[in-house]
Amino acid sequence: MKYYTEPSREIPVAAETEVLVVGGGPAGFGAALHAARMGRKTMLIEQYGAVGGVATTGIMSHWTGRQDGGCFEELRAKARDCEAEQVINPEKLRILMLDMLMEAGVNVQLYTGFSDVIMEGNRVSGVITESKSGREAILSKMVIDSTGDGDVAARAGVPFEKGRSTDGGMQPMTIMFKVAGVDMDRAMFFWGFEDTVQLPEGDLQTLGRQELPSPAGHILLYPSSLHGVVTVNMSNMTDVDGTNARDLNRAEYVCRKQIPEIIAFLRRHVPGYEGCYLINSADVIGVRETCRFEANYQLNEQDIAQARTFEDWVVTKSNFFFDLHNVEGAGLDANGEYKAFKQPKPYTIPLRCFVPKTVEGILLNGRNISGTHKAHSSYRVMPIVMNMGHAMGIVAAMCVAQNKKPLELDIHEVQDELRRTNVEP
Repeated sequence: MKYYTEPSREIPVAAETEVLVVGGGPAGFGAALHAARMGRKTMLIEQYGAVGGVATTGIMSHWTGRQDGGCFEELRAKARDCEAEQVINPEKLRILMLDMLMEAGVNVQLYTGFSDVIMEGNRVSGVITESKSGREAILSKMVIDSTGDGDVAARAGVPFEKGRSTDGGMQPMTIMFKVAGVDMDRAMFFWGFEDTVQLPEGDLQTLGRQELPSPAGHILLYPSSLHGVVTVNMSNMTDVDGTNARDLNRAEYVCRKQIPEIIAFLRRHVPGYEGCYLINSADVIGVRETCRFEANYQLNEQDIAQARTFEDWVVTKSNFFFDLHNVEGAGLDANGEYKAFKQPKPYTIPLRCFVPKTVEGILLNGRNISGTHKAHSSYRVMPIVMNMGHAMGIVAAMCVAQNKKPLELDIHEVQDELRRTNVEP
């Protein structure tokens, strides 16, 4: 491989803040909102032109899993006039989430990509960004990595692992899209891989495996907030790494190429979809799994299956099955649990999962926290990561106010503040 030596240059410091949130998805939204509400000078940077991540630019169909209390419950209550139960209206959500951040006093800077970290010894003291304004520095007392992939933590040297322990295989990627022209009086919806229907020509999920272009092959169809419009979660790309730009490009092309064949399949086989047609697709491909970072505790599947309550809990009342998409193809992975998941009780996530062992000045947040491959398939969903952000915003704000490291804080003071903001154990 050839290399180019970039000449050194001075980079302007565009901003100095107390709490810097990198990434404006659901986790970053929760973090920035609550750091600002704690009275700390807070800035959020986001590479795309909207906050909300997969919920908005990814046009996700609905809030998956169950998450009571905290930031998620507040957002859902405020969105009730534009959402039916769990269904997401991405366009109205773009406005609502941005309004909430602005009202809290967050300095939101969109169209700004993370490029590198600024280190002082083993401490992250800021980041370098790239945007239309050029290469700039932002200095901060605490950084919350809400990038999903853990871009900041990786550049800071926090150890990580990817995928399953045997071979690093990660869950597939998907481009969500919407079809209109659906006869809603006859339309069928399929919320899970094990949901199906017997048609004259055969079992629907079996037909999907036989006729859809591999690695697509399952049927997942959800109602939207608009009459006659259905959100489709059926494009699929395996054996790709979301931290590799070339893999992302390959996945984008393959998933988009599958869309016309998926629509033809729906017209051919699924009642109510005979006249459906494409009206919208996500701006970005949905990446389910990449890096999970080393922290002071690794959440595992037994913690979730046993609904464990940790003494240092910061996220509570989370409940979702092991939504492990097939690493090698369509459908549910052999290690996933959908209808077989029998735990009715919610679980908690401890502060230690968010705090790297060897690098200071940074908190993990969202699907990049420390957990096993299987545990990750439960806690990675948007309602849960939004409440992760809620907690990390409070932790970061308290670290700044008290000039302490996260694990030096009095956990009971942290939990008291969480209770004040509608998070109960």
